[in-house]
Amino acid sequence: MNGRSVKTVRLNANDEITVGGSIFTYSAVDIAPAVENATEITRLRPGDSRYLTPSPDMTLSLRTQRDLKTLLRLANLLHSVRGVARTGFGQFNDAMQSRLEGFLLDLIPADCAAVLPSDAENEVVRQVCLRRVALLMPHPTDPAKMTLAAPIIVRSDVPAAIYLESCSAGEPFDDGHLQFLAAVAEIAAVAWENASLVSWLEEENQRLEERCGLDYGMVGASTRLRDLQQQISRVAGTDSTVLVLGETGTGKELVAHAIHRNSRRAGGPCVAINCASLAETLLESELFGHEKGAFTGAVARKRGRLEMADRGTLFLDEIGELAVPLQVKLLRVLETRTMERVGGTETLHLDIRIVAATNRNLEDAVRRGTFREDLYFRIKVVTLKTPPLRDCPGDILVLAEHFANQCARQCGRKLIGLSPEVRPYLHAYSWPGNVRELKHVIESSVVMGSADTLLVEDLPEQIRAARPPELREGLYAQALETAKREVILRAFDQSDHAHEAAAKMLGLHPNYLHKLMRTLDLKGMKKRD
Repeated sequence: MNGRSVKTVRLNANDEITVGGSIFTYSAVDIAPAVENATEITRLRPGDSRYLTPSPDMTLSLRTQRDLKTLLRLANLLHSVRGVARTGFGQFNDAMQSRLEGFLLDLIPADCAAVLPSDAENEVVRQVCLRRVALLMPHPTDPAKMTLAAPIIVRSDVPAAIYLESCSAGEPFDDGHLQFLAAVAEIAAVAWENASLVSWLEEENQRLEERCGLDYGMVGASTRLRDLQQQISRVAGTDSTVLVLGETGTGKELVAHAIHRNSRRAGGPCVAINCASLAETLLESELFGHEKGAFTGAVARKRGRLEMADRGTLFLDEIGELAVPLQVKLLRVLETRTMERVGGTETLHLDIRIVAATNRNLEDAVRRGTFREDLYFRIKVVTLKTPPLRDCPGDILVLAEHFANQCARQCGRKLIGLSPEVRPYLHAYSWPGNVRELKHVIESSVVMGSADTLLVEDLPEQIRAARPPELREGLYAQALETAKREVILRAFDQSDHAHEAAAKMLGLHPNYLHKLMRTLDLKGMKKRD
């Protein structure tokens, strides 16, 4: 020490300790003089707050009851924030910080509130982070002010502290404010840690997917979605024809593109055609192309989609709508991988992979004779099914957050995310239009909203009408349910109990009417006299 060989010695400030080739300087850190000399200092370790470790004989005063309710609301608010950027263990998210500071200013009589890093140019904050205690004390340089600070302890690190100042002599800080702030700091630390871990897991998941070379382009983490992604990864490496089944809006085209991107054909084209969007004559020309003069208006040779998809993937959306004559020609293409343009005689050889999709029941169509059985079995080599959104409730909020952020960027809006009140409404709705409907609802809500979060009043009427279970009690809710039951029963009477006709009369989607009838316990009802 200080150039001398020692065994036991008392250290003083700025002593130099040499160990091998390293030199350490001892810094005797204590509360700074300005802080140490301050009178009436109250210290409290955050975990010792009476709100976190209540005693059995603790009296629940009105203030204590109010504070406990407030802490619960704060916990819900902070835990709804996602996307904490990571540097070391984490940085306090801007959205989380702004919510916390605004929250404290509303509840504690402070003139300013801030979340400051542990290395801020603020001696009180540095000491609070160093000693890991919450402090209530007069301001070090201005005795007329009061200072309140508490460390945010994340695991074994203290990256920041909450700091408040008050100049009001009429309502100064007291021990209750210190107890409350210490509890707030604990809640903020847990929210910070959870958000950081979620961000780390998302980054790790993305890294692993990139390492595996898979790009699904899908958002969500439900078991059904993970199963679908595993099926895509297994089928993508082959050239097998794939049939994707699923309701409207469940992302069948997304699956087709994921199969293409993760296949050996990823460097080739992925050509999509909607079989329901074109007339039979136009669809034949779109699929096979035509020679000059093949029909009126064919002024030049045109390559068809099949030819354009050579060495790539052809995606036939809504294949259940394909006309029977075209089904025969498509079957020949699938069997021989050859084709001829409309009006042509040249045989073209194709190197294509077919991915088809439909929301129809093709087995029923085969029985009715509207879809060829041989074509059905030819395209049903590998079958994938996209799950409806109602079967993946855990993905609803994840998708809603994703669409909200995406739309906010496109609109140039600053949006923190979904308010806690919106979430139960999104869960309560049945989403008959699945992911596509959710995307359009969120986009409409972002465009029409003006706050920094998505609010309940921004949602369309049909979403607000699907009230969460906790809001379905009371006279108003009972009257509303009675009215709904009555109008549905009347519609079924007038339509002779034809579900599709009743839905059309009510102006509702048939799937949503099914959901509404289940909710109102109207399934299996009989005709009214």
